[in-house]
Amino acid sequence: MGHVKITQDPERPAIDLTPAPAAGRAVAPPPAKPLRDARVDVLRGLALLTIFIDHIPRNAPALVTLHNFGFSDAAEIFVLLAGYSSMIAYGGLFRRAGARTTLVRIARRCLRIYLFQAGLLLATLIIVRIWMDLTGLVPRFGVAPLLQMGLVPGLLRGLALNALPNYLDILPLYILLLLLFPLVYVGMRRGIWGVLALSGTVWFAANIDHQLNLPNAVAVDDGWYFNPFAWQFLFVIGAALALAVRAGDGLLPLRNWAAAAAGAYLVFALLQGGSWAAWGLPDLRPLAIEAPDKSHVGPLRLLDILSLMYLFFSAPAVARLCRWRGLRLIDACGRHSLEIFAAGCMAALIGRILYRTFDATWPLQVVVNVGGLAAMLGLAHILDARARRRDDRQ
Repeated sequence: MGHVKITQDPERPAIDLTPAPAAGRAVAPPPAKPLRDARVDVLRGLALLTIFIDHIPRNAPALVTLHNFGFSDAAEIFVLLAGYSSMIAYGGLFRRAGARTTLVRIARRCLRIYLFQAGLLLATLIIVRIWMDLTGLVPRFGVAPLLQMGLVPGLLRGLALNALPNYLDILPLYILLLLLFPLVYVGMRRGIWGVLALSGTVWFAANIDHQLNLPNAVAVDDGWYFNPFAWQFLFVIGAALALAVRAGDGLLPLRNWAAAAAGAYLVFALLQGGSWAAWGLPDLRPLAIEAPDKSHVGPLRLLDILSLMYLFFSAPAVARLCRWRGLRLIDACGRHSLEIFAAGCMAALIGRILYRTFDATWPLQVVVNVGGLAAMLGLAHILDARARRRDDRQ
């Protein structure tokens, strides 16, 4: 069976977990430029654009984003694809370049993510502090608890990842999960199901005992909103998914019964999790149950994202659609995810401030959403063009 080489970032290598050739056999030279999996980049790009929209309270377009049509949302997609792309980026590198080189590469990536987190936190605190001084208003979002500690003490607590404000708490999770990846990789070399079972046990424990979490001075009783003991399961599933997709020459095996089960569950998730009241429609929920817990990736949310991912990665039509030129800018957002995420955070912050200052009128909502999406897509275009010029020079 042939294998697919995929890269998720221009600076990262492709996954290559094929067995070493027997002695004396000729080794075919690797392709000059490994193929990319456009599905991952397009889906991640859509998730980033969705996160921007969802991070602005009272934002009308947020009524039609993913979380309105089921249990899960863009956060689950982002974390699961983080595991997928980590396996693609670093899995083969362990074998080809050795542990030391790969660990250094992972450490550099973690440092880069941390610097983005620090920059976002500092910029957010300064912007909100200036806005408060100019308007006399008090923020109802994100960094208010940090500012109550004082600008410098709040910044230091935030930089220590001991106080994670709303809207700036997913990159710290990403750092922890990426640091976890070497253990995930070593475990999966010995047995994928064993790693999934161990990871699932930790996820289950975090759902049973919500005290199993990391401390967060912003939410003393709750800990990290994205509980890493629970969210690591999605990351590990994503890493396993990358291996399964590679083993299937780019597709998960499509089974009629599995597709029917996934589709049926998504219909149930739509009926049970749909935003019927917000849409002004009759409530179609079949069960009188609370919405599943996001902080700990409740079981209903987990089944929702797994159903979506199975249908997404098993359909050849999806793979063809994601290579469509009309999705190039969204694809570029996914390939430059860290920069686009940072731009989306700043755009969402400006949107929250404007809505708080002037109210969420329709003209202002159009300006905020069109302007924010245009900024993210424009930045993706610039970064993509720069990456192509760099590749051409090489």
